[in-house]
Amino acid sequence: MALTGKLGTEIPIQGSASKWFELFAKQLHDVQHHAERVHHTKLHEGEDWHHSDTIKHWTYEIDGKAVTCKEKIESYDEENKTIKYILFDGDINPLYKVFKFIFRIIENDDGSASVNWTIEYEKNDDSVEPPYGYVEYLTKCSRDIDAKLLKA
Repeated sequence: MALTGKLGTEIPIQGSASKWFELFAKQLHDVQHHAERVHHTKLHEGEDWHHSDTIKHWTYEIDGKAVTCKEKIESYDEENKTIKYILFDGDINPLYKVFKFIFRIIENDDGSASVNWTIEYEKNDDSVEPPYGYVEYLTKCSRDIDAKLLKA
């Protein structure tokens, strides 16, 4: 059984693609106010939420359980509306050596848009299941965020 893998989901959004990217690129601290399953976020290290050296601490819900991790930005591509996050410590490290979220906004020619989430991971051993709960979490959070952005 492979220790590395990728999972992904693409969710059509009704909110503006620019508002979506702005939230994740410049207002990440507000995600906890948009998504029910994000319980708490705080700046752990650094002064700017969006600098690649800054570390954030997250508390969120996966499969009905509150879990924690730290996160930092690995890469940011404004032109392609893509941000790659590294998740570590907390409930991540006992299960995964590598755990990344790749967030990308896709704008279609017809004016519609979607958010694409990819999870790249490397399990610590074969007994660890792929992170399917995180796909469900990202899908639910994306729907929550889209509903809030439509009201804004």
